[in-house]
Amino acid sequence: MRSEFIRIYKSVHTWTGIVAGMALFIAFYAGVITLFKAPLARWATPPSNAYGRALSLDEVPALIERTLQQHPAAGRDFQLQLKAAEHLPQGLSWQLHPPGADEHDHAATRHYLATLQADGSVQAGEVQPSGLTDLIDTLHRVVGLPLDSDPTRWVMGVIAALYAMALVSGVIVLLPSLLKDLFALRVGRNLKRMWLDAHNVVGIISLPFHLVMALTALVFAWHDGFYAIQDRLIHGGQWGSAFAIRGSTTAPAAPRDPAAMLPPAELLGRVQAQAPGFRPSALQYLNVTGPRAAVRVWGDDPQAHSPRFAGGFVAIDPYSGKIVSTDFLPGSQSLPNALIASFFALHFGTYGGTPLQWMYFLLGLAGAWLFYGGNLLWLETRRAKAPRNGNDAAAGPPPQRRNVRWMAAATVGVCLGAVCGISLSIVAAKWLHGRVADLNGWHHALYYATFFSAVAWAFWRGAAHAAVHLLWLAAAFTLAIPATSLLGWCLPASGLWVHASMAALGVDVTALAGSLGFAWLARATAQRVAHGPADSIWSARSTASA
Repeated sequence: MRSEFIRIYKSVHTWTGIVAGMALFIAFYAGVITLFKAPLARWATPPSNAYGRALSLDEVPALIERTLQQHPAAGRDFQLQLKAAEHLPQGLSWQLHPPGADEHDHAATRHYLATLQADGSVQAGEVQPSGLTDLIDTLHRVVGLPLDSDPTRWVMGVIAALYAMALVSGVIVLLPSLLKDLFALRVGRNLKRMWLDAHNVVGIISLPFHLVMALTALVFAWHDGFYAIQDRLIHGGQWGSAFAIRGSTTAPAAPRDPAAMLPPAELLGRVQAQAPGFRPSALQYLNVTGPRAAVRVWGDDPQAHSPRFAGGFVAIDPYSGKIVSTDFLPGSQSLPNALIASFFALHFGTYGGTPLQWMYFLLGLAGAWLFYGGNLLWLETRRAKAPRNGNDAAAGPPPQRRNVRWMAAATVGVCLGAVCGISLSIVAAKWLHGRVADLNGWHHALYYATFFSAVAWAFWRGAAHAAVHLLWLAAAFTLAIPATSLLGWCLPASGLWVHASMAALGVDVTALAGSLGFAWLARATAQRVAHGPADSIWSARSTASA
């Protein structure tokens, strides 16, 4: 390939990476945490009589009938959990959304729970489950923007498009020397060359993973537009009827009586007969008093990929017991549906079990490092260097250009601010529970206050000093996660808690490893700031000169 084309693609790779890099760092760092949403939710949920135990199937019909008598609005959409876990309610739960609210916006959603008492009565009321995992998931899906709405998802789509361009152009730039330099990692005094080699190796090895993330994120961000085009070109404007749950065409005129529904044990038996390898985890009842009543039996199949992060489901008529849809049933999907579901499975890692989730976790962390390291390479390429000889060398390090200093400060503030904000929000799940009226509002406030404070600190103190300070702060906040659990175990009267489950313990162990990693990075960065080349943007002497 001609050298001028290589230069063009190198420029495209550099600037698309610079524009999208910091947003992608937040998306990847928050994304690797969402891979383990269930363990984190268990860690953040306090012990309660209403959580942690599975409801007996024999009690479900009476609970449904009596709850709907008191709260008819719950009949539109309610769930029953079949498994026992610290964060799962042992009752009938439903949500109410404000009129006109975005389907992805959980900030104003109100949660309710009904449980069956020993005397047969129903106790129902509003509950406030932890919104910690929703916050982190939102940061992942809209690259750290404050609101989860259509415009912010469109921004994510633009970022994903730039991400794809950076991947393709980076591969083209490397093509002339790909085989020669693929595994070349030249460790020595030339730190720029070492970082570039590491950047190239990690980028090429994880290229399939990044292509999947870029393309699927692009589809998720602009799915409404894709659906509209599909509706016009394929379904002739009949999207709703094409994807409605298939059932009887003769709908009863009068509201149906939920007491006439089949018991859950019989519904589960019919599902097991349809798919013996399917493992049910929850029942979602939809429009139980209407003509299109359905129950979605959620679960997973270890031998098949799941079409959604929560698994897959089979739809069944709760009155007749007829299977009405297997479009989202793992292992039983048609080829078109399986192809679409594979986009979700590839993005969420809902195949291959726990080992693959940990592989995604490591690849995601490596991806976050790629974006951070890419900015460092840009800074090293454009920094002003001191003369190697002559009288000017004694005049001290040259002042760095303003755009270099600002990019360095923004990289440190945005990336490390996101890390500090997420860790502090996780710690707050236990420390603020029962002490504030709106815990979920505090989660958001703490994250964004920490994030913007870190950005302001980086611009005020400069990238070199701020990097050391924020890395130590990230280590402290992350260490506070297992320290909080340890304190809850030692002093239960403090109001803190610790769960004995391996899933919750895994959160503490992972956070401890992360805090040690941040502490090591802080020490290494401090050494470079104090003793590195004076003309480096990461030198205290260069910062003082600026």
